[in-house]
Amino acid sequence: MAFRLFPRNEEFFPLLEESSTIAHDCAKRVAGILCALPPAEVEIDAIMSAERRADVLVRELNVRLERSLITPFDREDLQELMSQLDDVVDEIFAAAELIYLHRVTGQLPGLTDMANVLEEITLKNIELIRNLSSFTDINRLFEEIDQLESTADRMFRRVTGELFSGAYDALDILRWKDIVEAIERAIDAVEAVSDIVQTIAVKHA
Repeated sequence: MAFRLFPRNEEFFPLLEESSTIAHDCAKRVAGILCALPPAEVEIDAIMSAERRADVLVRELNVRLERSLITPFDREDLQELMSQLDDVVDEIFAAAELIYLHRVTGQLPGLTDMANVLEEITLKNIELIRNLSSFTDINRLFEEIDQLESTADRMFRRVTGELFSGAYDALDILRWKDIVEAIERAIDAVEAVSDIVQTIAVKHA
């Protein structure tokens, strides 16, 4: 282990972990919403509040970066990581908001499975961020997140195929397409978080 003249500032890790936890909580809510349509307004409001909290965490991390002499990783890497964690929450909120605004009442086969993958991959993301300070077991987590994202890609293709099968009218296609793509973007955003952590790990190997 490399010798450090100054202690490493650990105050950033709780902010990152809280952001990852917010994403998972929101993903669970979206999965629940899709299982109990039409969506309850209270659930959408809860996700909106969580999204606002995630934005606060971004600002808090930037404030701490400005006043900190010692940081655990490169400042730009910490900023990029927190920004990407916030993007996960933003995309989940977008999916929830679209479900509500489109007044979705029916079910689209396969979409709840995608939402379950989103819930699972955001749970893995919590573990990844929690292990960031020590890099413990992160290679396993990189692989598991990558596998979940690949699974989601296959689901996305199947759900999209179902959507354009001729069984839905044009308006329903437009409504569902927005929601499916938002969930897909949220899953991709988690993989992007994993990519940033991999970059950090390589720098500090």
